[in-house]
Amino acid sequence: MAVATKRNTAAAGAASRQRSAAVKDDQKKTEAVKAPVKAPVKLKVAKPAPKPAKTKLVRDSFTMPEDEYAILGATKKACLKAGVEVKKSQLLRIGLLLLSQTETPALKKLIAELPVLKAGRPKKDRD
Repeated sequence: MAVATKRNTAAAGAASRQRSAAVKDDQKKTEAVKAPVKAPVKLKVAKPAPKPAKTKLVRDSFTMPEDEYAILGATKKACLKAGVEVKKSQLLRIGLLLLSQTETPALKKLIAELPVLKAGRPKKDRD
């Protein structure tokens, strides 16, 4: 019986090798029959507009009299009341734009009327 088992096993192994070879041949045939793969279609996408260069921000300190600083606050409140949200720095920038549009003789007059301030930080009061 031992001999019969070896023959059966050998025959089964040969049969499985034939089947696997047949499967491999079928796979090769189906790969050859498949339609050629088309290259992906590239759509033309509009490029976003380049971002404008960032403006470098500069921080500076300055001295301003209380009454002029109060004018900034009052102007800001008036804008808020009118429904326009504004920051104090924006008001200062608007002021600079208006000054740049002022003619030189009028600007000289404004500068002459402006009180001169002592430069530097105010001294702290020691109570």
